[in-house]
Amino acid sequence: MDHSHAPEDISERLDKGPQINYLRDWIYGGIDGAVTTFAIVAGVVGANLSTGVVLVLGLANLFADGFSMAASNYSGTKAERDDYKRMRDIELRHIHAHPEGEREEVRQIYARKGFQGEELENMVKLVTENEEIWLEIMLSEEYGITQVQRSPMLAALATFAAFIICGAVPLIPFVLGSTASATTASVMTGIVFLGIGAAKSRWSPQKWWVSALETFAIGMTAAGIAYAVGVGLRSLAGV
Repeated sequence: MDHSHAPEDISERLDKGPQINYLRDWIYGGIDGAVTTFAIVAGVVGANLSTGVVLVLGLANLFADGFSMAASNYSGTKAERDDYKRMRDIELRHIHAHPEGEREEVRQIYARKGFQGEELENMVKLVTENEEIWLEIMLSEEYGITQVQRSPMLAALATFAAFIICGAVPLIPFVLGSTASATTASVMTGIVFLGIGAAKSRWSPQKWWVSALETFAIGMTAAGIAYAVGVGLRSLAGV
């Protein structure tokens, strides 16, 4: 059982309203942070450059790319909210200016769901008696826009925090001056990929180990490409 179906528990959940989560933003930021920073580490190691270069490039990427991703997520989420407001205003004008045409739209929406005859007309009457419900139905059914809107700031902060936390992992061995920095960074970053994938499976029908291995494969492929590029550039430069 995911939750209780006792009447008082149902009432409490409905009073709270739809729960908004920022899981997508955490996963997005965490994977990209680990992938991009580790890719830089792998590329620099492949090019046989110094630990100082690894740290400079890695930290520069960590904060610059993390901020860039957070800003992009903020703008994208805000655009979704702005689009919702724009479409809501359009539908509200249509309801006021062309109520019969909008009622016909509701009628056809519910007719496609299998309602007909008196039952269909009752549905149209019930929906169009309340302007807020009418608007919600039109936005959801005609445009696929939901009333639940995510906060652009919280989405951006979730992405940035996950990017910094997960993206810092490949740099830790170099900060500590480990003698096996590249190997240690590879192992630690691999664990991060596995952890993100396993955690992601909690909100997915995938088995935890399938999700973990999928994320691990994506991250390590990106790192492998960067390492190969670094080795190739080193050969070309004759270093």
